[in-house]
Amino acid sequence: MIERFYLKEFLTFKEAALEFHPGLVVFTGPSGSGKSILMRSILASVGLDSVEAQVCESSVGWEIDEERYGIENDLPNIFRHVKKEKTRYFINNQSTSKNSMESISSGYLRHLSLKDYSDFEPSALLDLIDNRIRIKNSEYGSLLAIHKTQYQEYKIYADQLKTIEEQEKNLSDLKEFAQFEINKIDAIKPRIGEDEELTLIKKQLSKKEKIEQVISQANSIFAYETAVSSALGLLETDSAFFDDAMNELRNIFESASERLEELEDISVESILDRIEQIAELKRRYGGVEEALEYRDKKKSEIESYESIEHSKDELIKQIDSLKLALEQSAQRLSGYRHEILDETLKSLNGYLGMLYLREATLSLEHTPLGSTGSDKVILGLSGTKLDKLSSGEFNRLRLALLAVGVESLEKNGGVLMLDEIDANLSGEESMSVAKVLRHLSTRYQIFVISHQPQLTSMGEQHFLIYKDHESRVRELNNDERVEEIARIISGDAISDEARGFARDLFERSRGLA
Repeated sequence: MIERFYLKEFLTFKEAALEFHPGLVVFTGPSGSGKSILMRSILASVGLDSVEAQVCESSVGWEIDEERYGIENDLPNIFRHVKKEKTRYFINNQSTSKNSMESISSGYLRHLSLKDYSDFEPSALLDLIDNRIRIKNSEYGSLLAIHKTQYQEYKIYADQLKTIEEQEKNLSDLKEFAQFEINKIDAIKPRIGEDEELTLIKKQLSKKEKIEQVISQANSIFAYETAVSSALGLLETDSAFFDDAMNELRNIFESASERLEELEDISVESILDRIEQIAELKRRYGGVEEALEYRDKKKSEIESYESIEHSKDELIKQIDSLKLALEQSAQRLSGYRHEILDETLKSLNGYLGMLYLREATLSLEHTPLGSTGSDKVILGLSGTKLDKLSSGEFNRLRLALLAVGVESLEKNGGVLMLDEIDANLSGEESMSVAKVLRHLSTRYQIFVISHQPQLTSMGEQHFLIYKDHESRVRELNNDERVEEIARIISGDAISDEARGFARDLFERSRGLA
């Protein structure tokens, strides 16, 4: 539920601070006082609307998926929308996105303002029936859960079989292409690091003649080696350093000459061709190592193609076994649903009668096997297509479905927000809506704007929105509530008769009359 709400600087509101209770919360007030502005602000505080308020903040008792959203739960969780240069969103003082806030809130709060057909979707109607069965049969939930798990497994295997069958159509071409790719790489026989070696050889070949020339010239230094040694001896200087240097130089020149001799047998053209072959592999695959990995992958593909027939046979066996089990469980699920269908329809029509609507029809149609079995629930309203209903009829039908759903809710259903759901209704119709909302409020916290005395009298909490030079809101005590109901009945010039009717209506709503 929403426990507290704070608003600062939005249109005609300077500031508002409200504390809410569970159950049915009613907002009333003269036209233009700011009721819809307040409702929008509450929605905006939890990311479900966009307004230009300086601050909108709600304290809620909703649980946040900490792993998914990276936000720690608190008691309560504080949702805040702040507008300065730009709008920012916070949960428990941690910055978040409007999308994340909206995602969290939409799991707990529904704003029933437009023609949202989601409650009439076959999947939602099927959930309605399944939830009623769960209350009566403890084994049904397990049966449905097992069916869903097996269906997911069945889908995985079916998708694998489809892939195999697609592969089979082009199996010969796939094997031929894979072998062609392998042969192309094997024809070159690349080695990891070979491109660096070839580059070095190319560099050495390009400098071979110059190296030979300078070594030949430099070798003349050895003709003076004896003379230098003799000179050092006459100077009584140890010649070891000179001998070591000359020996090191001689080794360098000899090693270089040997390497040059090895290069004599190497063709520059063959090196360039090899470099081009390796370069082509690198262009195509990204590198020698990647080319070798690609070759191994293609070899594995060929092996997999060769084992396809065996895999296909095994998959078909698994699919047939799962399908048989699913058909059996779907048949059992359908049996339970047919058993409770009349009872569900009777309950629905009871609420529809209370709401002065025509009776509905509910039927189960057989559908292809799915995660919830092989049933589809169809809802109809005698004589009228759902998309032809007036807004008032539509909302009352939706209320009736919600009321049926409350009968099988095992925990609180969250928050419902309704904007003038009793507009343009007769007194009897308005009272019927009020009674259904009171019933729903046993499981939902409901916020509703009302212009009718019947629904207003049913509220467990009543806030008046009024306007002097700015919009204000305050919670009313019982006497003030009677006075506000009387104003709704007779207008600003409240008569004693209106007060008497208002008090009678208010007390009857509490079982006091």
